[in-house]
Amino acid sequence: MEFFLANICTPAWNVNQDAGYPIADATKELQIQHPEYANEIAKFYDNWIQMISGEIVENTRLLIPLKEKYRLFGLTNWSAETFPIAFEKFRFFKNFEGIVVSGAEKMIKPDPALFTLLLNRYNLKAEESLLIDDSLANIIAAKEMGFPTIHIRDGITLYEQLFDLQLIGNYVLKENEL
Repeated sequence: MEFFLANICTPAWNVNQDAGYPIADATKELQIQHPEYANEIAKFYDNWIQMISGEIVENTRLLIPLKEKYRLFGLTNWSAETFPIAFEKFRFFKNFEGIVVSGAEKMIKPDPALFTLLLNRYNLKAEESLLIDDSLANIIAAKEMGFPTIHIRDGITLYEQLFDLQLIGNYVLKENEL
């Protein structure tokens, strides 16, 4: 499996679908390139939802108190074909007032055009927004456009970052909010 994901259905191949390339076309092309893995390649998107480890509850739970004070929007690199399935599976997506999905727009972060589309679509200003992302490239692009940012990485909790910026107070998750 490690070899397959590192060398056949690679992250770079998957990013093409996040940028709007049709999954059926990408699958067929990869099967032609690697006929010995044709069945496994077909299973990649057939079973992709099982590969998602799930939501990061310590972060997604923060949407509840944030939504009480701020407008929330999503900007995600995701295939337009698979995002609706994830949207239904994970309740936290429903906390966003709007979500810009890269695959639907046929462009991908860190392209500044995708950030601009989000700003224009929802009448937002970069300097009055906060972009939270785990990709350093996306953080750099956002900063260059004037966004304040939080870079999610190991050892950094989103709650602490938001608390330090005085964007969120003491918050205790209630059992029914999961």
